[in-house]
Amino acid sequence: MALELFDLKGKRALVTGSSQGIGLALAKGLAAAHAEVVLNGRDAVKLAAAADTIPGARILAFDATDHAAARAAVDRFEAETGPIDILVNNAGMQHRAPLEDFPEEAFQRLLQTNIASVFNVGQACARHMIARRAGKIINIASVQTALARPSIAPYTATKGAVGNLTKGMATDWARHGLQVNAIAPGYFDTPLNAALVADPAFSAWLEKRTPAGRWGKVEELVGACIFLASDASTFVNGHVLYVDGGITASL
Repeated sequence: MALELFDLKGKRALVTGSSQGIGLALAKGLAAAHAEVVLNGRDAVKLAAAADTIPGARILAFDATDHAAARAAVDRFEAETGPIDILVNNAGMQHRAPLEDFPEEAFQRLLQTNIASVFNVGQACARHMIARRAGKIINIASVQTALARPSIAPYTATKGAVGNLTKGMATDWARHGLQVNAIAPGYFDTPLNAALVADPAFSAWLEKRTPAGRWGKVEELVGACIFLASDASTFVNGHVLYVDGGITASL
């Protein structure tokens, strides 16, 4: 009986930024829990390749940073295919530079990709979820929601905003039957972190700094996602769940 709480059979999940990395891993995990998954990104070719790795996966290509495009795509999908029961706002990017030299255009891209996309797709899906009085939204935050490191101050600002936007979404939408939470990954071996993974000095620092003593594996985020997407978390709202090997717990 308890295990049935985690079964996503009959549910449909849209995962933004899911052609690779964390997004693709989460989509595969949700599919393994019996959800129908819908992959999103801007590159239809990459999405098609990713969809080939998940039986029954659908593709919904649109730019999550474009408010009108996101709303039009979600509205059209809901009308033509059916409800989106679960949204995972995963689209994100990184840019590293000393703060005093940080390019303004890179700062703007971070704001649009990491924050505006969460608002755009979250609002588009929530409007339908509110009408049904049910829905799950999971935003992908970061260990940088709580901590900072040199050369990524704007990224840290965006992920702090994701944490607080999650709380705001829950505050506004919980009364309509929605649960809105966030997963905050620590340091995971992903394409976004490829430069850091390839840096022996950084990896050595990370292994010392993290109580678990290693990089995370993207598959280790799946359990948290299934929990927050399922009936096991019906009274969890506005929560930021850190999956970080203990890095935020230890000085």
